[in-house]
Amino acid sequence: MLYAEQINEVLDKNRWNLVNKQLISKMLAEYMYEDMLQPEVVAESELTAYKLVVSDYKIYQFLARKRYFDSFDVKADSIEIEEDGNRKEAESAIEFLLDIQPLIGMSPETAGHLIKELNHTLLADAHISKDSSLSSDELIHKDYAWLEGKMTGHPWITYNKGRIGFGYDDYLAYAPEQQQQVNLLWIGVHHNRASFQTVQGDNYQTLIDHELTTEEIEIFRSKLETSNVDPDHYYLMPVHEWQWKNSIIQQFAEDLAFGYIIPLGKGKDDYLPQQSIRTFVNQSNEKKHHVKLPMSILNTLVYRGLPSERTLIAPKITEFIKGIYEQDSFLKEECRVVLPGEVASLNVDHRYYDQLKQAPYQFHEMLGVIFRESIYSYLEEGEQAITLAALLHEDAEGKPYIQSLIEHSGLTPDKWIEDLFQVVMDPLLHFLYQYGTVFSPHGQNTILVLKDYKPHRLAVKDFVDDVNISDQPFEELRGLTDDLKQVLRSEPPEGLTQFIFTGLFICHLRYLAAILDNHQLVAETEFWEKLAHTIHGYQKKFPHLESRFRLFDFFKPELTKLCLNRNRMVDYGYEDGEDRPHASEYGKVTNALAHYSLEV
Repeated sequence: MLYAEQINEVLDKNRWNLVNKQLISKMLAEYMYEDMLQPEVVAESELTAYKLVVSDYKIYQFLARKRYFDSFDVKADSIEIEEDGNRKEAESAIEFLLDIQPLIGMSPETAGHLIKELNHTLLADAHISKDSSLSSDELIHKDYAWLEGKMTGHPWITYNKGRIGFGYDDYLAYAPEQQQQVNLLWIGVHHNRASFQTVQGDNYQTLIDHELTTEEIEIFRSKLETSNVDPDHYYLMPVHEWQWKNSIIQQFAEDLAFGYIIPLGKGKDDYLPQQSIRTFVNQSNEKKHHVKLPMSILNTLVYRGLPSERTLIAPKITEFIKGIYEQDSFLKEECRVVLPGEVASLNVDHRYYDQLKQAPYQFHEMLGVIFRESIYSYLEEGEQAITLAALLHEDAEGKPYIQSLIEHSGLTPDKWIEDLFQVVMDPLLHFLYQYGTVFSPHGQNTILVLKDYKPHRLAVKDFVDDVNISDQPFEELRGLTDDLKQVLRSEPPEGLTQFIFTGLFICHLRYLAAILDNHQLVAETEFWEKLAHTIHGYQKKFPHLESRFRLFDFFKPELTKLCLNRNRMVDYGYEDGEDRPHASEYGKVTNALAHYSLEV
């Protein structure tokens, strides 16, 4: 199949040049932030003119606005190339990557793989550009799960839609922005091969009765009986069709041959993939669980599998997080924070890779499932959920999604942002300061619950991957069991602070500040001042935690700079190691909040 119709609709010269220019501006901004590029300042005014010399005969010139946190807002339409005395617009992100390869010190192997990821990203960007007809005024009325398909990917990582492993047919079928509903496949897995865990009070049967109809259960059990096995000795579990065809059949062929894994058929419910690609929201019944499945594709630094030890421990981590919530009146009654828990999980280890010491981590993450409570089951009358990532969206005409929310809310931009910070920061700070426990509140994990288009409540998800604890001897952490301690990352004070500082401030809020400033909604200086005021406001409510305010200090002049692009491009490359890569540490970032550290 040539896909000629799709190609002709999406890939034309003007659109290709547009998405390339946008990506080059992002590459310049983020590589400058991560100190991989150091262009020369040519002239300074409201916009600073820069030149980047890449060879004796070739120079990139562009305009950028300097932002707080050592960041840059590069203007895409200003980027030009001067080569052999001739000047032209910069219109190829791949050409730019090759030009800067020697400056950054990328190996040919890394550069080659990165070209592949950038081409995948550009193709996806072209699709998104072609299907960007809905305005921000229209999008603010759209549903949570559907809205996820209108997002454009990680704001910081430049190769954010690499999805290595997908063919073009897979892209059209499974990419979130394609918004194609899917039916999950179901298989039977013998109890000797699978491990099941759930929160206290639930069990396997209650889970399956919640997720499948009586008719579906009977059909699947009948298929097991037809295979001459006892259905009571098998777990029913969903798998993604791509994973089934590309990993499970081949890698678990022996288990299929001996009847330990038996294919059963498709479930009836329709699901929409979310930005993470591997998490699915039920469209047939929104109260059913969100389903997180492994997909052995490489995207934004890691293979998108499910680590076996984390899959198994997920329900216990949910009990830990919800246990804090249940006994804390500030979280439960004042913040009314929403915590959609990972309430059940199934994991199937590969019997041979499991015996291989230091096997690449992707081979320990191929077959499993996590069931997470639906965000819809928590929403009250008049509430609407959006991921925090939606606040960074701008429509084809350049109007920010957040501007439309503000206009419909009846609040001033200043008041809307103040309410946003109050809703988001209070529960995050309380978990950190009071309990030495932190989430990674980036744009996908953090859900803003709106009411009348106003910030109303916070929801946080994905506990097993992104909850971390303090290495300090806090009384609140003494009750943690050994199995939880082995899986949850224990971090020193700055390391724990970084999950909010980098995960929220750097990875999300610095982009939001630029959008609001560019559209004259809230000045950048006022934005960060409001954030500092919110943190101080929390601290005034809980003076007994003063020693911990100093321990987890958001007002230090500098913090370690964590880098996401440098990780792939310089430090880690495309090595297939036994551990998932973590963000690189390189230098320091100037903290814009330090100016407000003496506020009383």
